[in-house]
Amino acid sequence: MTAPTTGTLRTDGATLHYEVRGQGPLLLLVPGGAGGAAAFDGIADDLAAEYTVATYDPRGMSRSTLDDPEAEQHVAEHADDAFRILELLSPHEPARVFGTSSGAITALHLLTDRPDRIERLVAHEPPVVEVLPDAPEHRALIARVQETLRAEGLMPAMAVFAAGLKKEGDTTGPKAPATLPPQAAARAEQTMANLPYFVGRIVPRFMAYAPDAQRLKALSDRLVLACGQDSRGELPYRAAAFLAERLGMDLLHFPGGHTGLTTHPAAFGALLKKSFRA
Repeated sequence: MTAPTTGTLRTDGATLHYEVRGQGPLLLLVPGGAGGAAAFDGIADDLAAEYTVATYDPRGMSRSTLDDPEAEQHVAEHADDAFRILELLSPHEPARVFGTSSGAITALHLLTDRPDRIERLVAHEPPVVEVLPDAPEHRALIARVQETLRAEGLMPAMAVFAAGLKKEGDTTGPKAPATLPPQAAARAEQTMANLPYFVGRIVPRFMAYAPDAQRLKALSDRLVLACGQDSRGELPYRAAAFLAERLGMDLLHFPGGHTGLTTHPAAFGALLKKSFRA
């Protein structure tokens, strides 16, 4: 793996850690969940053969620190962070952007707020559950997750959250852990360290986010909505698919499930490059 150039960027209320590799037009990768810049280690070098690839730790995650560790988190604030990275690294040209999971929500807001800065956006499984007809059920789920976190702690809250993301009617227990590439296995410790912040601060705000569907429809010529081919029926898939239908768009299917970026990096990266060339 090529060692990236690293830097920090001061934004409103946070100091962001970012990494840059390669050369060419800018491609900004926005991580989701409890991951940071390292979530893209499996695909960044390959993408850097064609692009200047920028990755970063979202505010409050890993090496990106908050001025106020107790500050509430907002999608618009996270999208502004991404915008500031674009302004720093590609001030005169619009960029390509990829976001996954909660990072895809950040990217969707960035597109609606600053479309002039984005040439093409691929949003992979944004869990925009507010678009679904059964959105009240998912609000209740998030409330249960938060109550469980307060009353019982992190891992019981994660169990409630994971159960709510399953396919309807799926009563199976936890799957055996997938065999991950060595780099992905090495990130597990940092991901675990980010989980309390993710579950307590990111999940309730981001899964309450309602995208501006009318605005997205007007910008659909530069938007690709994507899902994992193995995650059909799961909550993030349902939300992204419903949004795609509402916008009159086809849904692009990537290899693997919600975490296909980690479990199938080579095939995932190859399709991502193809989607940006289209």
